[in-house]
Amino acid sequence: MVAGFLILGVVIFLLLIFFGYFVGIYNGLIRLKNNLKKAWANIEVLLKQRHDELPKLIEVCKGYMKYEKELLETITKARSVYQNAQNIQDKAQADTMISGALKTLFAVAENYPDLKANQDFMHLQTRISSLENEIADRREFYNESVNNYNIKIQSFPDVIIANMMGFRQEELFKVAEDDKKDVEIKF
Repeated sequence: MVAGFLILGVVIFLLLIFFGYFVGIYNGLIRLKNNLKKAWANIEVLLKQRHDELPKLIEVCKGYMKYEKELLETITKARSVYQNAQNIQDKAQADTMISGALKTLFAVAENYPDLKANQDFMHLQTRISSLENEIADRREFYNESVNNYNIKIQSFPDVIIANMMGFRQEELFKVAEDDKKDVEIKF
């Protein structure tokens, strides 16, 4: 009789340990998944700030850049693509379009001394350049979060629980091959 209670006690103890281990792994996966969402939300905050600054920059440039209509239209189009993006990949692609167009805009602005001297342009250029640097930092943090999450869901024994609970691998923030090339600037 005592042996039966002892065996039952050991079995219950082992089940509790197993359950606790399962809960610990599951909670760790949830924490990493939520960190991913937070990391992307932080990127979106900065993208929204940049997105809100672009119309101001375009308005300041319009008066000076009469011959650069195509460049300003490209920025406007990229902004619209971002507004209509439905997922992280589409938003990342639109973000890359905007970054490339801004690099070109700031390079072309060198040909317009009056524009370069305009205080509004200088302020917006500084503000957007600062946002670009912050976005780059946040992209790096996002990719670090994705990497940690993906490692966790692929590691044993976490992979068993991750598969049971439907956790799937996430995509890193990638730059398209075309966007890795130097920006061609024509004067």
